[in-house]
Amino acid sequence: MKTPSKFFRTLILALTICMTGFSFADETSDITSGIKVPFGIRHYDIGIAQNFTSNDIDGEEFELEDARGRWIFLHFWASWCGPCKEEMPAIQQLADAFTGDSFQIVMINTAEDEDTVFEFLASIGVELNSLMDVDGQVTEAWKPRGLPTTFLINPAGEVKYQAIGGRDWSKPEYIGFIEKLISLSEK
Repeated sequence: MKTPSKFFRTLILALTICMTGFSFADETSDITSGIKVPFGIRHYDIGIAQNFTSNDIDGEEFELEDARGRWIFLHFWASWCGPCKEEMPAIQQLADAFTGDSFQIVMINTAEDEDTVFEFLASIGVELNSLMDVDGQVTEAWKPRGLPTTFLINPAGEVKYQAIGGRDWSKPEYIGFIEKLISLSEK
């Protein structure tokens, strides 16, 4: 029987190392703060968050720049998105867990009308307010890689983390992660 060539063994070793690295890529420590980043959230340090102004479901104007000074959970979603629907109750629990001024959830519905958004939120029993990106311009500017996508923005207005896809935000590892972010920024 012929033994594998040195090239083939090296290729297998390289692939094994790469695959091992990818499997642990989401559960790493953030070097800048020493906080363990939970699975599904990646460090995404891209600088200052792009400002936007949008109206919420009630017609009230919101400007991202005005929310500086706290951690912002910027969440892009749509009613037709299955994972968006599944994670909404967990986002409601997250909102209920953080009632102070140091954390704000900002929901952005991508290109649907007010009636659709209102009916959707009522049908799943959450009391979350959402901004209306009716023309899709905010979504286009932020370029989420899919729905749902969440960005975590620090009190200085810098994008620090990104989560692509749905997750159970009410789990202790996510709530603990956000609590640590808030506590470090308050020091």
